[in-house]
Amino acid sequence: MAGRAQADCAAGSSGRVCPRSGDRGQRIIYSRGRSDFQAAGNDVSGLGVRDVGDFERVLADFAQDGNGGLIVTPSPLTATKRDVLIGVAEKLKLPTVYPFRFYVESGGLVSYGIDQLETVREAASYVDRILRGANPADLPVQLPTKFSLVVNLKTAKGLGLTVPESFLLFADEVIE
Repeated sequence: MAGRAQADCAAGSSGRVCPRSGDRGQRIIYSRGRSDFQAAGNDVSGLGVRDVGDFERVLADFAQDGNGGLIVTPSPLTATKRDVLIGVAEKLKLPTVYPFRFYVESGGLVSYGIDQLETVREAASYVDRILRGANPADLPVQLPTKFSLVVNLKTAKGLGLTVPESFLLFADEVIE
């Protein structure tokens, strides 16, 4: 459902996804998201990034195509080196969507993903239940239920973008 909403918002544009090469989880995220984006009429392809040194080279090649945006998939590499990634995207004027709010708090343009604080709260309730004697095998698997859209207008201005009011109405948080 979340992927469908993202794809519908980006209909008619081209984009690249920044999965980490060789990471099975990243390939799964990419393949599932790709079909949603293609169904909405988007051209989506993956950018294989193995380490922080790939950011500038790979993104510079992509930026030459023009009329596109970048979707960063969650990974330890993009999270720990987010300042480098955000800086390269800004330098190349690449509109970028990130998986978590902390990217936008660090200067990224937009994030859409699970509310990590809510996920931690839910996990804490499971720990409590287990400590009180519940058998972990008897506890149901829970998927995230709260997703968050965060927009950084300062970054949008720096990229020369005007964010439509209709998009901002959906935002859970707008950073000015």
